[in-house]
Amino acid sequence: MLKEFREFALKGNVVDLAVGIIIGAAFGAIVNSLVNDLIMPLIGAIGSVDFSNYFIRLSDKVTATNLADAKKQGAVFAYGNFITVAVNFVIIAFSLFIVIRGINKLKRQEETRPAEPPKPSAEVQLLTEIRDLLKKS
Repeated sequence: MLKEFREFALKGNVVDLAVGIIIGAAFGAIVNSLVNDLIMPLIGAIGSVDFSNYFIRLSDKVTATNLADAKKQGAVFAYGNFITVAVNFVIIAFSLFIVIRGINKLKRQEETRPAEPPKPSAEVQLLTEIRDLLKKS
């Protein structure tokens, strides 16, 4: 059973999947930083809005003006976080679209490129040489 598991775990597809998940997690962290640290502050500066602190109080006990404190006091409807996550998703989806589009374009170029004719076998080359010699004489 251990041998079978090792064969399964070391198959090319499983290793490729593991690498893809690790790279995807790292890419997700980069996109999160892009959205939270660069894009959302710019959007907030343009409209003087900070989406992360947009929420609706669902409890009368909530008196805080920022989301972190409001969550400690009671139930809140944090739609600002949803907007941030939605922007994050759109950026990730668009980035993946661009990457997959590029890969498909490369595949199409490779498919349309004419394949080199197969090299003749040693016997065919020898027979061709004999034929050419016979033509010369």
